[in-house]
Amino acid sequence: MTEGYPQGTRPPGELPSALSSWATIAERLANRRPALFLDYDGTLTPIVSQPEDALLGEEMRDGLRRLAELCTVAVVSGRDREDVEALVALDDLIFAGSHGFDIKGPQLRLEHEGGRACLPDLEEAERELRVRVESVPGARVERKRFAIANHYRNVAEADIPRVEEAVRDVHSSYPRLGLSGGKKVFELRPDIDWDKGRAVLWLLEGLKLDDSDVLPIYIGDDVTDEDAFAALAGRGLGIIVGTPPYATHAEYGLRDTSEVEELLQRIIHLCR
Repeated sequence: MTEGYPQGTRPPGELPSALSSWATIAERLANRRPALFLDYDGTLTPIVSQPEDALLGEEMRDGLRRLAELCTVAVVSGRDREDVEALVALDDLIFAGSHGFDIKGPQLRLEHEGGRACLPDLEEAERELRVRVESVPGARVERKRFAIANHYRNVAEADIPRVEEAVRDVHSSYPRLGLSGGKKVFELRPDIDWDKGRAVLWLLEGLKLDDSDVLPIYIGDDVTDEDAFAALAGRGLGIIVGTPPYATHAEYGLRDTSEVEELLQRIIHLCR
């Protein structure tokens, strides 16, 4: 354990580059099949001011298409499943939306029962939040099936406490919902022991990939991806994009989406 940081984590800025460490990663992949789990925003596409503008580049899409011909590829996103599925627009991938509450792939389907039970609470909380933040310039409430994202990327610094106060006040009225954060967002979602990490483990078991001849690789860029990094610690490979302001369970780092694309190309070449 690094002094001053939680067990199993590394301090920000001290991760080795996945590209510089490619020889080591390739050795770990020797005689093993990769299973790729990829976040969307900030991983496959750069972070943008409006979620609808995060469009997948054609070179990245082509890389995902070729990867899916060689191994299992799943996109694990906080976005609605249908939203991220439409943005990626590839049939042979698995899509886990709403942080894993909604999963769909070839001959594969999960809609978390506990998440469905919280839908009435989400409906009510959404209505209250829209009223509370409509007067804050730049604030945006984005409803997803199993979550409410309260974006403040375009909010003036002085107004951010108003958004946070509104979210916390509404959250206090709905004990079945949990409050979490991310990159310029406060999010309400079912307070259930289910996250991206548990979704990845569910996929590994359901796809019969929970085997020593498979190396699961998860690439993400945000605090919500830490659950997946932690779930795969000791059994897979976690790679974080960017330099987080917190200790991370990831084993390697990449600077940006262009480096993600380069790493995926190396995996394609190795698999072939």
